This record gives sequence, C-alpha cells and structure tokens, in this order.
Amino acid sequence: MNNAIEITNLNKTYKASGKAGEKIALRDINLTIPKGSIFGLLGPNGAGKSTLINIMAGLVMKSSGSVKIWDRDIDTDPQGAKAAIGIVPQEINYDPFFSPRRLLDIQAGMYGVPADERHSMDLLKLVGLADKADAYTRSLSGGMKRRLLLAKALVHMPPILVLDEPTAGVDVELRQMLWERVKMLNERGMTILLTTHYLEEAEELCDKIAIINHGQIIVNEDKRALIGRLDHKEIKFLLDRDAVSVPAGMEGLAATLDDSRTLRVRYSPKEIAAGQLIDIIQKSGYGIADISTEESRLEDVFLQLTRA
Repeated sequence: MNNAIEITNLNKTYKASGKAGEKIALRDINLTIPKGSIFGLLGPNGAGKSTLINIMAGLVMKSSGSVKIWDRDIDTDPQGAKAAIGIVPQEINYDPFFSPRRLLDIQAGMYGVPADERHSMDLLKLVGLADKADAYTRSLSGGMKRRLLLAKALVHMPPILVLDEPTAGVDVELRQMLWERVKMLNERGMTILLTTHYLEEAEELCDKIAIINHGQIIVNEDKRALIGRLDHKEIKFLLDRDAVSVPAGMEGLAATLDDSRTLRVRYSPKEIAAGQLIDIIQKSGYGIADISTEESRLEDVFLQLTRA
C-alpha cells in the first residue's frame, strides 16, 4: 500500500429546498495522498474542502464514489477508517468543565484505547500544555485550545492526521510552533493532510498540493512543479544613472520604473530571455549596477488557477 488515502469518482450533491434544485458540492473527485507525505488541499471558500474532509471523517454521507483511508473503505469498514485518521477541526470545540488531561483520557476511551496505553501527558507535552494538564479548559487561551485540539486528534495514534485550517486566527509564534510539531510528526512517519488559507503555510510545509475549485480538483502536483506553472517572472535592474522613461526597445514589454534608477520588468521566459533584456538596456546607453529576481510564489499560481 503506497497511498494513505485513495478517493475515486467521489460526488456529493445536496438537495436544495423549493425550486432551487440541487447543489453540487463535489464532482468526480479523484485524489491519492501518498503515505508519509505532507499534502496540501487548497481552495477558495465554498470550494468543497470541508465537505471532502467531513466525508472522510464520516460526518457527511457521500452521493457516490469510493473513499479508502489506510486501505479501509469508509462504506465496508467505517470503524477501521475512522480509527486510521485524526482530524483537527477548524472550529474550536471543548468541554469547559474538564481539564485537558481528562479530555484526552475521555477521547482515548471513545477510541477504545485501554487506560494503561494512553499517553495523555506525552501529548500535552508535545503541544506545550503540560503545565495546564489539570486546569479548567475554559481558562485556556484561544491558542492553547487550538493546541489541545491537536492533542485530541492524536490520542489513538492514527497514521493519518488531517489539519483543517489549523492556524486560523493564531499569532505568528503559535503558527511557527504548530509548523514545527507538524514537521516532527511527519518525520516520525505520519501522513499529514493540510487545508489552509495561508498559502505561505502550504509552501513551507507541503510536498504535494491539490487545488479544488467549484467542487472539482483543478490541479494536483508536486509543489515545485506547481509553482513552476507560472508563465512569467519579474526581474529588477538597478541602472547606473537616472532614467526619465523606460529604455528604448522595452515599450512592448511590461516594464516600469519604480524610481529613477530601478527598472522592473515582468516577462515570459518563453518569449524573451533575461540576456536579451540586458542587451536592450545596454544598447539604450545604460549600465547595470545590480540585478535581482523575484521567485514565483504559490499565491500567484493559486490566484491564476482559481480566478475563473
């Protein structure tokens, strides 16, 4: 078994009230998530990310298709499929009258983990809450409650962890801490499925990325290949003297002056090479004091692919 999750021809249609007809939430989703990967699932609001996760979690019934989690079909072995996955939800939910330690023990019991095999304190140490083990959960800060959700998802030691917008609304320090924990869990062999609106988060953590839009997977590629999809680059030239206008020969290019000596050019490598741009500048009588480039970002690709 090479894949942690296999989704084939998955569809979900909601019946709308009145004359509105039906709402298609997912259409012919085919997706495989390799074992041991950190896999990013990105998409705009309403694209179908949460519906897909809720189907995997057993909270939403699919209309058709098949879903296998750790080679366990959610139809024929729903308990086995649920046991193979831990989900950190987007919404913070907790019982305010229990301590974090007690909450983890209860959660472990719900998964059938024997009392002598529970690791509640180890999990609280993992998420930095060991000193709050016996405090009332209602006394925890928002960031602490989000860390507790991560611990709850790990009580049964699942091979797959799903993080649904795990750092939404948290500060930079907590976000960095969660990134470190995710990387550590992955290094230990856990497969991670991450949905996020923070594209720098996906770019930092993920090996492969799928983008879903209007209920359909529109791209599923290695992160580097995905970023390489951009058909344009930007390059900045620091000229050796002031310029009052874009150098002659660049009128047909996307060239602008940031200031009197900084020339920014947006171009397609398929149409013109960087060396040709240098030749144009030099033939216009300018010397080049410095050159800098800006790498393509995942955000640019995301916007390009989901704009329709």
